[in-house]
Amino acid sequence: MIIAVDGPSGSGKSSTARGVATRLGLRYLDTGATYRAVTWSAVERGLDLDDTAAVAQRARELELEVSTDPGHQFVIADGTDITAAIREPRISAVVSKIATNLDVRHELVRRQRAVIDAAQDGGGIVVEGRDIATVVAPDAELKVHLTADQDARLSRRGAELGSGAVTAEQLRDQIVRRDADDATVSQFLVASDGAVTVDSTHLTLEEVIDVISRLAKETVPRGREL
Repeated sequence: MIIAVDGPSGSGKSSTARGVATRLGLRYLDTGATYRAVTWSAVERGLDLDDTAAVAQRARELELEVSTDPGHQFVIADGTDITAAIREPRISAVVSKIATNLDVRHELVRRQRAVIDAAQDGGGIVVEGRDIATVVAPDAELKVHLTADQDARLSRRGAELGSGAVTAEQLRDQIVRRDADDATVSQFLVASDGAVTVDSTHLTLEEVIDVISRLAKETVPRGREL
């Protein structure tokens, strides 16, 4: 089974998708981590992020391992553990330059689909990101558009990063400006065809996990179990 979770920044996609994967015994893929990994590699090598061809070549050459274990997440790029590094403000500030590079997107979608295919032997996977239901896994059995109002998204991202980790301006940049940039190349601000919208503004994390897990169990074909 493939569960696709799309939505804007700060809507709770990562925590929710990990929780659903854990609850249902599925694998988990954070597609955003792949874009952050390419961003980290390009920044570390001093590439001009506006040089789309050079950055795309770096994406193709990068040796990348992203964990699909919802209980143990890690990202390794060219042999270096960058799990924490890809969440640094310096990466968040420029990741949209990578995410809007169409050649990079093509390469990373190819890799993401390979991960999804490999997970099917183990029962399935929960995949979260920007355009999972429309581009990465359009055949997903369950498509969820997870959203929340802007104040809730800003509050959650701030809590996730920790007090003092970023300024209010940096936080708004991560949420509002990034969404605007990324929306130029992917559809995630509105639900895709066939997707169920879940508004998490007034729901706890556990409540959102409950809703999506129930939807997943209702979606499973008769004769199979989650």
